[in-house]
Amino acid sequence: MDTQTIAGLSARRNEDIALDLMKFVAGTTGVGKAGAASAGFSGTMAAKPEEYVSQLLELYGRCLKAVAGQ
Repeated sequence: MDTQTIAGLSARRNEDIALDLMKFVAGTTGVGKAGAASAGFSGTMAAKPEEYVSQLLELYGRCLKAVAGQ
């Protein structure tokens, strides 16, 4: 492999980093799940799957902004 290919494999896009951050925060706080809170955080329970998806999309948007430094 040349150096350009190796550098391309190790570089991560902001979207990928934001997705990992969203997974961590959602898993830690229990966003959308009842009784899944831990470490002093409390997530809100989503009544419908659509609400759960909306919460995750909102969280992803916030994570993307945080990664981009906005």
